[in-house]
Amino acid sequence: MRTVAIFSKPNHPQVAHVAPELVAWLRQRGYKTLLDDPTARAMATVGASFEEDAVCDWAGLRPDLAIVLGGDGTLLRVARLLRDAQVPLLGVNLGTLGFLAEVAIPQLYANLEGIFSRCCLYDIRTVLAAEIYRGGQMVAQFDALNDAVVSKGTLARIIAFEIKVDGARVSIYRGDGLVIATPTGSTAYSLSAGGPIIHPAVDALVMTPICPHALTNRPVIVRDSSVIEITLVDAADQTFLTMDGQQGIPLEDGDRLVCRKSPYVVTLVRLARGSFFEVLRNKLNWT
Repeated sequence: MRTVAIFSKPNHPQVAHVAPELVAWLRQRGYKTLLDDPTARAMATVGASFEEDAVCDWAGLRPDLAIVLGGDGTLLRVARLLRDAQVPLLGVNLGTLGFLAEVAIPQLYANLEGIFSRCCLYDIRTVLAAEIYRGGQMVAQFDALNDAVVSKGTLARIIAFEIKVDGARVSIYRGDGLVIATPTGSTAYSLSAGGPIIHPAVDALVMTPICPHALTNRPVIVRDSSVIEITLVDAADQTFLTMDGQQGIPLEDGDRLVCRKSPYVVTLVRLARGSFFEVLRNKLNWT
């Protein structure tokens, strides 16, 4: 392992203090560093040397490790950016909740020592692929670590959409929308909408309706080899597909969304961790 990429949450005040020390620590140990634009700008504010490390175009680059300084949103962005490289990600929590970016700043260098000496844990996470078809033609394709969300942009009308799983008709749902989540995403929007918490090691996807018109429309868990099809029967004036809360596309009546397990995965790496339930206790303030 000789090349380490560093990504940061834009304009976060801690990055200017953490990044220069981190870059110096890595260089002293013989590692080449690559910096995204927010990290380079943070380095510039404190006069640190970085010019040869700044990267604008990540296409084709394959660092051995990516360190993500930020929160879960920053890690989701980096996972998408480095999708083809399949780089292990070390999430360093500068945010609040931190289900994905679990490592605290005081633990950063101990984690790096463990990773570089191969005394670490690799956590493989399922990625969701989504394709949008309009008039029989695919018009967009996305990948998401957390979820695909079909939701309305206006308050006045509900959305109606027909759901099929592996070709079998499930029902026509009516409501504010639908979340298709991976186990990783089960603790994100799906949880807020009343969905179940799924252990990351479970091979499953969950369909969680958002404010369903019928109280009998409940979350449904399916195996992750399933193909989920959502056809918009009656879209609101503004209906959108949003992937991981960061990418999306407007949807129209008749559009068909096909969700399935992606061939890509996301690898999270760290020195050690407690059980998943310990993480839940800490993050959700369970007793």
